[in-house]
Amino acid sequence: MKLIIFDVDGTLVDSQNFIVEAQKRAFEAHSIPAPDRAAMLSIVGLSLVQAFIELVGPDGPVESLAQSYREAWQVMRLDPAFADPLYEGASTAIAALALRKDVMLGVATGKSKRGVDHLFHEQGWHNQFATVQTADGHPSKPHPSMILAALAETGTPPGDAVMIGDTSYDMAMGRAAGVHTIGVSWGYHPRERLLEHGAGQIVESFDELTAVLASQACWC
Repeated sequence: MKLIIFDVDGTLVDSQNFIVEAQKRAFEAHSIPAPDRAAMLSIVGLSLVQAFIELVGPDGPVESLAQSYREAWQVMRLDPAFADPLYEGASTAIAALALRKDVMLGVATGKSKRGVDHLFHEQGWHNQFATVQTADGHPSKPHPSMILAALAETGTPPGDAVMIGDTSYDMAMGRAAGVHTIGVSWGYHPRERLLEHGAGQIVESFDELTAVLASQACWC
């Protein structure tokens, strides 16, 4: 059995507008000028506290900003204007992969468990993933803890697993855990940065990703 581990934000879900708005509300609550959009998206993939450390420095009110972000998240979840759309082809790809008898699916994400549960409820994915690792129980990416836990939980050797993500943090995490890595071009970090941090290859669409996963290319 092979283990295919997905990042969420920027890989399966186009959550950029939600993330930026929640950050803006958190900064506004502290009367701190918000960084520009590019900076706010550059930290996607990190756990929440680590993300705010990157944005305001370790001496800033990072814990309080993180809590304000969580509070904004809970309010915005009730507003249909801030729905997180899946990227084109994501739903079809997950459905097809879930039907395969030779693979298991997993998630390793900087999102909270609450956020992942919300997504799974919306998409009907609760039975599709054999392992779900979130920011609640692990150090921030690129620490390999989430992938190592996914490998242990599913009994998968590193050589039989692949990490799929859109950020340098995903690629570095995968490399640190000794698994294969695939970067996606549609997320929040440029392809050059993905390659620099260990992407074994980069795909341009979910159709291409599904084809790669059906071949032996990503397992070598």
